[in-house]
Amino acid sequence: MIGKLQGVIDYIGDGYVILMAGNVGYKVYTPEFLTPKATVSLWIETIVREDSIRLFGFSTLAAQNLFNQLTTVSGVGPKVALAIMGTIKTETLMSAIATGDAKTIATAPGVGKKVAEKIIVELKNKMGGSNFDFGTDSGVLPDLLSALESLGYRRMDIVDMAQKLVSNNPDADVAKLVPIALKEISGNK
Repeated sequence: MIGKLQGVIDYIGDGYVILMAGNVGYKVYTPEFLTPKATVSLWIETIVREDSIRLFGFSTLAAQNLFNQLTTVSGVGPKVALAIMGTIKTETLMSAIATGDAKTIATAPGVGKKVAEKIIVELKNKMGGSNFDFGTDSGVLPDLLSALESLGYRRMDIVDMAQKLVSNNPDADVAKLVPIALKEISGNK
């Protein structure tokens, strides 16, 4: 099995790249945003099916492990897992699973509310623990996201910023965090 490939991106297709490693061009499906002619190193997950062998590449082991966890969920194959990971950053996705944030997961193409909830149910215990300190006990993050969404902001545009605010202000409630978030949003435009 191929564990890791390092080479130059020769071609970028729809959801895949041709990675030249030595004199061989490997077709690697990846959620990563890569540029042509860039030298990259990707951790490889090989999936063998009856009719195909596909390589999936990730810039970090954490992303590869998350991909493997996602594909253990019934109804989530490699294509859906890549769509999720291509839409939502690894840390954001892991946080969404740990906090039970189905709305964030459902923003990925091909993922509805039921699939997002299934991902949470099947993976929450695997993602939980000390690695995730996003205010899950107080419920501040979901409340902050709801408040900002009610003001017209899209969840995918605000979830990373909201997580940072909650983790940087662990004792703050939603009433204190909303003005801070609005200043942060207006400062980014």
